[in-house]
Amino acid sequence: MTLSAKALLGLAAVLGALALLYWRIGGELVHAWSNDGNYSHGFLIPPLALYFAWERRSRLTAAASRPSWLGMVLILGSVGVLLAGLLGSELFLSRVSFVGIVAGIVLFVFGWAHLRILAFPIAFLLLMIPIPALIFNQIAFPLQLLASQAGEVTMATAGIPVLREGNVLILANTSLEVAEACSGIRSLISLITLGLVFGYFADSRAWVRAAIVLSAIPVAIVSNAARVAGTGVAAHYYGVAAAEGFFHEFSGWVVFVLAFLLILAIQQVILRLAPLRSPSVA
Repeated sequence: MTLSAKALLGLAAVLGALALLYWRIGGELVHAWSNDGNYSHGFLIPPLALYFAWERRSRLTAAASRPSWLGMVLILGSVGVLLAGLLGSELFLSRVSFVGIVAGIVLFVFGWAHLRILAFPIAFLLLMIPIPALIFNQIAFPLQLLASQAGEVTMATAGIPVLREGNVLILANTSLEVAEACSGIRSLISLITLGLVFGYFADSRAWVRAAIVLSAIPVAIVSNAARVAGTGVAAHYYGVAAAEGFFHEFSGWVVFVLAFLLILAIQQVILRLAPLRSPSVA
């Protein structure tokens, strides 16, 4: 696949059209990454997707170019999703349409072979888009209750008097509310993204990559529950100051690092149980 001057001009025109369509949506997306801690990893997604695409350059060059009109159908369908999102003030639809348009352009200009090769980098872009609030809340609230219950059980097991009312843990000297920010959904989203990237570089087998990503879910839940329990224990023995401010934020970073180390340990266990086989020599 070599790009002539005409093709480059066409590509520049397409990129210009995308910039005109999405400059405002892109600005709002960057604002969400900057101000919502649940999606601060969004800054890393576009450059990583570009790297994944660049890594496939030899396969793209070797693949035969067979443009498909179905790509135009996908583009028009995605523009329809964009319009629906803009008219309905639904940010998720307008943002996710960008991924559909990119896939449609690849299919329309180059064909199915190139779309298959670029499927992972294009799909990876979905991680930069905040999930709808309705779905977010459906996940976050059960996680809040789960973390609260885990904290209650842990503290009761340690002999600390505790009463739980919903997501509020009442201790002898203070009360701790497991707020949405402490539900664990932030670490869940971040660890899934990190697990996906780590799995991609750590192992070439699809099932191992899937296992690493899936392992991020229980790891995030357990690590956040441990953090809530630890915060309660610290508040009981050292006062409410131990559960607020610097110590609270610092414990979040420590738990996140430990959670990633746990995912790394799981990957090593998988590698020991199912080692990579070296290519056989003819």
